[in-house]
Amino acid sequence: MPSGYRRSVELRTLRYFVAVAEELHFGRAATRLHMSQPPLSRAIRQLEAEVGALLFARSPVGVTLTAVGAVLLDEARALLDQADRVLVRVTAAAGVATITVGILGDSTDPGAARLAAAYRRRHPGIDIRIRDTDLTDPTCGLRAGLVDVALTRAPFDETALTVRELRADPVGVVLRADDPLARRDRLRLADLSDRHWFQFPQGTDPFWQSYWNGGEPREGPVVRVVQECLQAVLWNGTIGLAPLGHDLPAELAVVPLIDMAPSRVVAVWNEGDTNPLLRSFTENATAAYRH
Repeated sequence: MPSGYRRSVELRTLRYFVAVAEELHFGRAATRLHMSQPPLSRAIRQLEAEVGALLFARSPVGVTLTAVGAVLLDEARALLDQADRVLVRVTAAAGVATITVGILGDSTDPGAARLAAAYRRRHPGIDIRIRDTDLTDPTCGLRAGLVDVALTRAPFDETALTVRELRADPVGVVLRADDPLARRDRLRLADLSDRHWFQFPQGTDPFWQSYWNGGEPREGPVVRVVQECLQAVLWNGTIGLAPLGHDLPAELAVVPLIDMAPSRVVAVWNEGDTNPLLRSFTENATAAYRH
């Protein structure tokens, strides 16, 4: 560290720094940290004053790490990892080292597989419990207290929840392979206006239902799980939306939708939850889903 570095740095400030370094944008980092941008900028300027060197080269479109910033990033990550491990060991000694993860949709997602491997390496003694859920609750039982954190897809009602975006996937329409529209290389929502769409049961989050119906009221069969969706296409010619990149039976086809907002993969947990395993989980998830 430069000779100007004299004071101890709070872990919270290091977390701010790591967020900016990973996002390379103050606005996105502030959103990720659930804070406004001015206090984040002040904290980074104060850290630079304590270090005695610039950590970021700033421009109108974002920031890049300086050589000093790159060194601090490695050290900050190592220090934060150690702090998390200490806290986890303490909670384990108290008998509370358990985390329950809710998963919605495709649990074979490579991002989820990378996350599972990374989290096991980092916390080999933690009791990790998995709750696989259907399509009717996008928070995977989070509000009911059935899980500590969910790997799911937005949008849904985010009231009293903390949401971290991990990835955004383009969306397509699932059709029977012999459907005339399946021969198209791309579609618009307007091309599907006369079709039956999947519906979720009454009481399902309205944001979630609206997204998977392309933002408009639709008619069609009620489904609860992915297999019911696929069978509805095969038997009834129902159409539905799905993230691109998933394997489908040969009898089905998926055509990209060019006017549909991407499907956001997110980690979500209850606002104010102090479980020390959550911070480690979300940081590992951010890295795993970026590959």
